[in-house]
Amino acid sequence: MATNAYATTAQIKAALRIGTADTIDDTLIDNCAGAASRLIDGFCNRKFWVTGSATSRVFQAEDSFFCSIDDISGTALTLQTSTNADGVFDTTWTPTDWQLEPLNGDLDGITWAYDKIRAVGDYLFPTVNANYGSQALVKVTATFGWPAVPETITQATIIQASRLFKRYDSPLGVAGFGDFVMRVTRALDPDVAQLVEPYRRMR
Repeated sequence: MATNAYATTAQIKAALRIGTADTIDDTLIDNCAGAASRLIDGFCNRKFWVTGSATSRVFQAEDSFFCSIDDISGTALTLQTSTNADGVFDTTWTPTDWQLEPLNGDLDGITWAYDKIRAVGDYLFPTVNANYGSQALVKVTATFGWPAVPETITQATIIQASRLFKRYDSPLGVAGFGDFVMRVTRALDPDVAQLVEPYRRMR
């Protein structure tokens, strides 16, 4: 299986009606799974896999009470800020100082990774450095990514990967049917775009 692909080779073969005993195209299908997954990442501006162990990333708060972060897969995190807005993260917040959102990990009925932090305790987010203007003065150490790939993303990957695989039948971008010629589009499949649109993060 391609690294961090959102659908398995078996799932895509099933959609293509290719029997499990037929393995001649498995490598190509696997490549399509990876390519489709990364295409969806780029469209959504987020990744749906867990990065592994906890890592630290810095962010710029929108205002004193609110900071958007990359998706995290759980509630365990360490939050630090730069008190003097000098890039030195010398203030460590306690769990009672922040609130993760969306609340309960649910957004409009969809199970969601936490991607926002609201200040609710003793501290406020620094937003401006007097010498350099606003910069990343919030540091979060956590396990980034989604706890599980949403079913919708898996389905979208199967569709897009199947389409990419069939693209090998029209290497010049044109498919012919008798006297009829159809140009094969290279854009994200319309059904895929509709499936993943709720997960799209606008920067």
